[in-house]
Amino acid sequence: QVQLVESGGGLVQAGGSLRLSCAASGRVFSTLAWFRQAPGKKREFVAAAGWTGDSTTYADSVKGRFTISRDNAKNTVYLQMNSLKPEDTAVYYCAARATVIAMYDYWGQGTQVTVSS
Repeated sequence: QVQLVESGGGLVQAGGSLRLSCAASGRVFSTLAWFRQAPGKKREFVAAAGWTGDSTTYADSVKGRFTISRDNAKNTVYLQMNSLKPEDTAVYYCAARATVIAMYDYWGQGTQVTVSS
C-alpha cells in the first residue's frame, strides 16, 4: 500500500524557516514533489526532484528561497523553506509519480504552513 506522510508544518514569522518532510512507502518513485494550496486558490506546483536528486525544478515564486532534496535510502523528500513570506501560507502536499511521464497519482494528506507578518 502506497503512503505519503508529511510532517514539519507549523506557524512561523515572516523571514523565518521551516523544513517539511515526506516519507513515502510502498514503492519507489521517479519523481517526488511538493504542491501547495492556499485558501480560495487552486493547488499549485512548488518544487520537484527526480530520482538522482540533481534534477530539480521550482516554481518562480519560490526560487532562491526553497530547496527540495531527497534521500532515496529513506524514500523521503524534504522541502527547506527559507525567507518565508505571508503569501507562502498554504497547505503543503507531497506528491509522487512512478515515471517521468506519469501523472502525480499519489498524494499525502497535507501539512499546514502559516507565515505571520
